[in-house]
Amino acid sequence: MPILENIHVRQEAVELAQMVYKYCKETKNIASDYWLRDQLQRSSVSIASNIAEWNDRESNKEFLRFLYISRGSCSELKTQLYIVKWLEYISEKEFDNLIGKNIKIHKMLNGMIKSIKEKEAIT
Repeated sequence: MPILENIHVRQEAVELAQMVYKYCKETKNIASDYWLRDQLQRSSVSIASNIAEWNDRESNKEFLRFLYISRGSCSELKTQLYIVKWLEYISEKEFDNLIGKNIKIHKMLNGMIKSIKEKEAIT
């Protein structure tokens, strides 16, 4: 079983959550939009949290379940980031940084899911 601290996707997800929290705290419009701020923070934390929960599972079926949940949280956050951009709460550069990290994590999760599914097909 992989050691959580050595999983690069988890490190990326934690960094993304930190970035989201920073923008939520420092951006007046996001800070005062309680519902949106809460959703942004929850979905960003969910990505890393479900990767962590995945780490403690004993079967590939369980691994996949939590990776799918984490990937779904990436998609949820992506939509929320587009809303924040549309509302002009963040700059284009800030949006690009956040969405770029989100897309990177989504791709990494896709790769992990694909790898586990291929292993399941062999065994």
